[in-house]
Amino acid sequence: MQAFERSFLFANRWALILLLAAMSVIIFTNVALRYLTNQSLEWAEEVSRHMMIWLTFLGAGPVLRYGGHIAVDNLQDALPPKAALAVRAAVAALLFAFFGFMVWYGWLYMQRTMFQLTAVTQIPFAYIYSAMLIGGVLLIVHFLLVVKGYVLRREFASDAHFDANASASL
Repeated sequence: MQAFERSFLFANRWALILLLAAMSVIIFTNVALRYLTNQSLEWAEEVSRHMMIWLTFLGAGPVLRYGGHIAVDNLQDALPPKAALAVRAAVAALLFAFFGFMVWYGWLYMQRTMFQLTAVTQIPFAYIYSAMLIGGVLLIVHFLLVVKGYVLRREFASDAHFDANASASL
């Protein structure tokens, strides 16, 4: 299971790195072209916007696993340990329900937008909306890998690349 988790996180991280690098190159090239030649790439803004959407949905899972999303902990801090555990279990159940909702509606949006094309690149909007479906699936997998520690001990994952306590204190 640890080998799967390492390779899963490795693939997710590299997808994010490559997307961000490509988006940065596209935007930098477009800005440089605009100022140096008074020409710009017609498709750069649209493609970079779609890449940002993909970055958001693909990056939500790793942020979740490390406890980087905004949370209100006051209630569970004020409760006795058993009640706090019950609150965390309810939060986990609600999160799984929301991620399932994301997957379901991502699938519906994909079906409904398969024949609607983007303005410049003329690709189906379903490819953009598939980020919601895939991001929801990734959120489910990431949360499955850390949910036991979260519910039982209020822990998130940590590794050499990311410190959950440091990110929570920002």
